[in-house]
Amino acid sequence: MSVRSLIRKRPRSVAGQVFVLQVAVVLLLAAGAVLALVLQARHDGDREARNRSVAVAETFAHSIGLQEALKAPDPSRILQPLTEETRRRAGVDFIVVMNTNGIRYTHPQPDRIGQRFVGTIEPSLAGRVHTESVEGPLGQEIQAIVPVTAAGGEVVALVSAGLTVQNVTGVVERQLPVILGVSAAGLAVATIGTALVTRRLRRQTHGLGTLEMTRMYEHHDAVLHAVREGVLITDGDGRLLLANDEAKRLLDLPADAEGQHIGQLPRLDQKMAGLLLSGREATDEVLAAGNRLLVVNQRPTKPHGQPEGTAVTIRDSTEMRVLTRRADAARRRLKLLYDAGVGIGTTLDVVRTAEELADVAVPRFADFVTVDLADQVLHGDEPTGSGADLRRTAVSGIRDDQPLYPRGKLIDFLPSTPQARGLDSGQAELVPDLSDAPGWFAQDPPVARSIVEYGIHSLITAPLKARGVVLGVVNFWRMEKPEPFDDDDLSLAEELVARAAVSIDNARRYTREHTVAVALQRSLLPRGLPEQSAVEVAHYYLPAQSGVGGDWFDVIPLSGSRVALVVGDVVGHGLHAAATMGRLRTAVHNFSSLDLPPDELLSRLDDLVQRIDHNGEDGADADDDGMLGATCLYAVYDPVSRRCVMARAGHPPPLVVRPDGSVEILQLPAGPPLGLGGMPFETAELYLEERSQLVLYTDGLIEDRTRDIDEGLELLRSALNHPDRHPEESCRAVLDVLLPARPRDDVALLIARTRTLGPDRVAEWEVPFEPSAVGAMRAVVGKKLDEWGLSALAFGTELILSELITNAIRYGSAPVRMRLLRDRTLTCEVSDASSTSPHLRYAATTDEGGRGLFLVAQLSQRWGTRYTPAGKVIWAEQALPGASGEPEQELLGFFDIDDIDVDTP
Repeated sequence: MSVRSLIRKRPRSVAGQVFVLQVAVVLLLAAGAVLALVLQARHDGDREARNRSVAVAETFAHSIGLQEALKAPDPSRILQPLTEETRRRAGVDFIVVMNTNGIRYTHPQPDRIGQRFVGTIEPSLAGRVHTESVEGPLGQEIQAIVPVTAAGGEVVALVSAGLTVQNVTGVVERQLPVILGVSAAGLAVATIGTALVTRRLRRQTHGLGTLEMTRMYEHHDAVLHAVREGVLITDGDGRLLLANDEAKRLLDLPADAEGQHIGQLPRLDQKMAGLLLSGREATDEVLAAGNRLLVVNQRPTKPHGQPEGTAVTIRDSTEMRVLTRRADAARRRLKLLYDAGVGIGTTLDVVRTAEELADVAVPRFADFVTVDLADQVLHGDEPTGSGADLRRTAVSGIRDDQPLYPRGKLIDFLPSTPQARGLDSGQAELVPDLSDAPGWFAQDPPVARSIVEYGIHSLITAPLKARGVVLGVVNFWRMEKPEPFDDDDLSLAEELVARAAVSIDNARRYTREHTVAVALQRSLLPRGLPEQSAVEVAHYYLPAQSGVGGDWFDVIPLSGSRVALVVGDVVGHGLHAAATMGRLRTAVHNFSSLDLPPDELLSRLDDLVQRIDHNGEDGADADDDGMLGATCLYAVYDPVSRRCVMARAGHPPPLVVRPDGSVEILQLPAGPPLGLGGMPFETAELYLEERSQLVLYTDGLIEDRTRDIDEGLELLRSALNHPDRHPEESCRAVLDVLLPARPRDDVALLIARTRTLGPDRVAEWEVPFEPSAVGAMRAVVGKKLDEWGLSALAFGTELILSELITNAIRYGSAPVRMRLLRDRTLTCEVSDASSTSPHLRYAATTDEGGRGLFLVAQLSQRWGTRYTPAGKVIWAEQALPGASGEPEQELLGFFDIDDIDVDTP
């Protein structure tokens, strides 16, 4: 078979088609050229007529003697002969002279003299030359109108000259034979040239002899059947026209396959036959034919502009199948390891990291994955290294009804199991057939039997090993794939587990550090709030998930039934921030015991932070000991006056919920954060009605990635818009609205609802500034204590007030005031205008004085001094009857109050 069968029906000659096309193009070009020449000739004739008319009219208008002739009594008699002579010589059809009203003096037809000129004369009366085409006495005319001007520029007459259209077109018609002759000559030359080119093309395509043509086709057949690629050609009816030797070998075609229909070839694969009969395009489409894997390319052929068959090439890629499979396995392995590197260890949580390891391997590597970790690892501790006490931490699989041990079960692997051997040796083990693994079967025969019956048939167990320490074991189970795990799978499991072990160990170490930091932080925070009557308090504290910070809060009882509310935040996270928080909290407690106002307390706290920073910079461990800064808000509430004085150092502003339901963000002077120094702190004082709620918090509550601070403050304001709720309820409402799922910073919230100490529990007197007033004050106090039912405290209270009043009168300055407060304790206060403070000392047996404040200290639970803008207040607290620590009143009966000496400052 050769390609001669393809040319049985000879198509129309290409040379003949080229000849017809060339002749048509030449005819079209010639017709276009004639049309263009005719149009151009007409255009040129019209333009020539206008130019000649203007030239003749201007020449006659400027001729000598024209204006004198116009002034004659009968201008027509003089000008008519001149215009006719000039018209014949100039080759125009008419020359008309007229006055400025358009009345003709001359015309080729004498009977038209004296009539109005046909045309537009206004432009010429304005001094311009005007040309136009009009319907005149001689027919359609092209005329020019030229003004005749006097010496002063005045238009005195008009001259018109022109040609009729018939004379103009006559010129074109006289040129038309020449144009057509030239076009005919060009067409003849082009036709001859086209014929010569066509003859040359025919000779080049069909001039070969029989021998040469045969040799050419033989060479074509030799090349076609020698290539190592199958070639098929079919016609539009699905009949096989050509198949080379390689195609017959690959498709197992018979020797007489050419000429048969594709669907009738007996040994041709059905998928291949369907592709050949479809006629669709195919590019590198892979089909299986017998035991071969063929790559097919198919394109439709269009010899006459319509699809008349297909041309198909076929390559045998069977030898590439193994390499492709290996390359695909390597690609999947790299993809799995990449996904494991990205998806394992996204959090610093041991359990979540184990779950990520199990999830990333199912179902791409195994059908089920279980992760068993030592209990010590789950708590952040170093594992013991034995196979006992492993807890199933993560389970992942393609089905949920698997019979494997559930999550949370504590497993003690027997020494015969591959898990125990892997834990001891640190090497992964492969169990290709679980039904033939007696060592594994001995762990739990009923469960092992159910696993095998379930369909799980192969196992890889790999120990989780990091920094030389075995943290647990990972088990990969196969069920759906019939073939067991192989050595390639074992190496992949080892690499996957090795990467995951680092993440689990990092999470374990973080868990340990986080646990230690949380324990330290909680030990430094108040475990229980002290008893006090000034406010009802609800609080909440949550350490950050990424690492504990330095937030803290405090409720500190002060003298005079007052209370201090504190919220602070140390910059940073970790043990250093927690330890720094403890130092600052202790400092606040110490400074508050001095009854310092808020601004002065923050100033001293700022000095302390600066000293700590400087010490850290000078020491060897400056990075560990120094602080980057802190913020703090300190408020003091007095239930007697209902006044609250507060100051803040870079801390978010507090909120006040009034009893009427209004919520106000207090615009306190911000003040710089602690540790910056150089700027004073300012206080703000406000009046709080009873049952008002004061809300203090840290920035972790209102700041979040999804919102800014202003939005957080508005959410906080809206959550507090319920004044009738208890502080605990308000606290829960705020947390429901604002608390993030995984806070990036510590969250501290303190809500205090104010109480008041009513007039029935407060007694105050003005003390005359003279020593004799002491006795009168004792009587007044005794009467008040009887009224309150505190007669048991009369002796000690009178003794304390006698000492304090005597000291104020002897060493202080007027005015002197005395106040009793009946709260959880009985508080005695004596104030004067002096800022000199007495101090406690121990008098010798021979000293006459120095025992007054010593007796005050012995009779009271606490005593102290606080300074006010008007002076100082010395106070002492006594336990109410029935409370622990009540002084033994019987031992004091021998004292003579009037004769007791007072302390000198």
